[in-house]
Amino acid sequence: MSSKRWRQDIAALIQRRRTTKEGVGNALAKCGIPREEIFVTTKVWIANAGYEKAKESIAKSLEKLRTDYVDLLLIHQPFGDYYGTYRAMEEAYREGKARAIGVSNFYPDRYLDLFHFAEVKPAVNQVETHVFQQQKTARKYMEKYGTQIMSWGPFAEGKNDYFQNPVLREIGGKYGKSVAQTALRFLLQSGVVVIPKSVHKDRMEENFDVFDFTLTEDEMKRIEALDTGESLFFSHYAPETVEWFMSRV
Repeated sequence: MSSKRWRQDIAALIQRRRTTKEGVGNALAKCGIPREEIFVTTKVWIANAGYEKAKESIAKSLEKLRTDYVDLLLIHQPFGDYYGTYRAMEEAYREGKARAIGVSNFYPDRYLDLFHFAEVKPAVNQVETHVFQQQKTARKYMEKYGTQIMSWGPFAEGKNDYFQNPVLREIGGKYGKSVAQTALRFLLQSGVVVIPKSVHKDRMEENFDVFDFTLTEDEMKRIEALDTGESLFFSHYAPETVEWFMSRV
């Protein structure tokens, strides 16, 4: 993948996931739904890495979200002083400001490093996970140490002709399900928590409609065979990726 392409992918992913905390806070305040029935997740960005900055960032996030706590608090990227960040998150957890804490985009090496450093073990590791990148190695270690894998980009942003994949179309057709529903069902049966994104109500409803069918063992194996073991976006091991993120600190 060209340098220009992966830089564009990083920037596009961040932009698509950027929702103002103030907007979420206003929605929480006005929706009329009890707070305990809403699951709120927020992250500490790399520019706020380190104990003091992270502590301040967490306080500002709660203020903007207009809530006393978040349900899940994550480190956004495995760069900068994420040890200090995690200490601030552990403190927030003990003070009841976060119901659970974890990490995002931590590959096995950095995940294991942080896990053995932490007093409050990461509850979640949110990583790129979809049918073409199933994170088999990472999942082995997360399962060993009791950290739940959560998928960002379960549809791979449509890359690799995702929604026209013949295997997913054939298997989904058997159940009267779309490619997207079949892919989500596969991830759920694999023990992956999914957070599919859509701004269309009909697609949101479709994404929820995946609990009335079960893939067979053979169908699971056929989808497992689609795994390439590589990112469709960018590698956190690549020096140019690290340089790009660290330029944002």
